[in-house]
This record gives sequence, C-alpha cells and structure tokens, in this order.
Amino acid sequence: MINFPVAAGTSGHLLGGVLAAVLLGPWLAAICIAVVLLVQGVVFADGGLSALGLNVLNMSFFGVLGGWAIFVVLRRVLPATPSGVTLASGIAAGFSVVVAALGFVAEYAIGGSGSVPVETVATAMVGVHLLIGVGEGIITGLTVGAVLASRPDLVYGATGVKPVMVSAPIARDAVL
Repeated sequence: MINFPVAAGTSGHLLGGVLAAVLLGPWLAAICIAVVLLVQGVVFADGGLSALGLNVLNMSFFGVLGGWAIFVVLRRVLPATPSGVTLASGIAAGFSVVVAALGFVAEYAIGGSGSVPVETVATAMVGVHLLIGVGEGIITGLTVGAVLASRPDLVYGATGVKPVMVSAPIARDAVL
C-alpha cells in the first residue's frame, strides 16, 4: 500500500504478483491479487472502488500473468537450479510492474479524458515503474530464494529444479 506519485493523478506501487505466482501458481496468484485489491479498496480506501476493475485487470491480469509468462521464458533459458529460479523470479517481477503500467497507459490512450498527452503519461509511468521494478525484483528474488532454501516444496514455479546437495564434512574421530 505504499504509493509513489507518477503523473496526472496516477501512482505506482509494488505488486507482489510474480512472487505470488511463483509460490502459488499464476491462476491462484491472480485471484489473491484481486482479493488484496478489493480489501485495499473497501477497508483502506486505497485504489478506490471506481478503479477496482481496471486495477484488477492491470495488476492481476497483466501484472501476474504477464510476469508469469516472462518467468516461464526465463526458466527455459536459465539453468534448472534454485539460483536459476530465484534469478528468473526477480527479473520477471521487475518487468511485471512495467507490464502492468503499460496496461494502464493503453487504457488511458483508449479512454483517458485527462489533458495530459499519452506520450507524457507513458514516459512517466514506464520510467517510475522501472525504478519500482528494481525493488520489486530484489524483494521477490530474495523471498523466493529464502523459500527455496528452506521449503522448496512450497514453490510452484520450481517444478523440475535440481536440488542443491550440501555435504557436511564427516568427523573421523567422532564418538557415537
């Protein structure tokens, strides 16, 4: 719920869509993000109910599913290791924020009644969301990496990942 002002009364914020998708799967993540947006709008008056439909479309559909598509492509390119999943999730999360922002820009271009030109809105939205995406990517990568290290079975997006085998030195003179 931390919002960053962008332009023409719009704002940007962290999404958590790719994090949810990598942990839960894309469809359940989209539902979770929609529920979070509903609660934010009803309980905290954040985002507003009049914008709920577009917020769900931008963040649950474009953000989660667009980010998941990027994650899937990166998983095919990167090694099937925990660090590959962590890197893919971080990169996908960073770009998912920009994808959601571009969804808003497209909607503004189609039906925006503001006096700000579409090019100005696009530049502001993409620029700010690239910066927000860096934070989103770092947070997502660190969180996915931590969950993979402790409970890899809880990471939906880590299917087929080779576990990292850590061997401890054996003490020869240990008394059992």
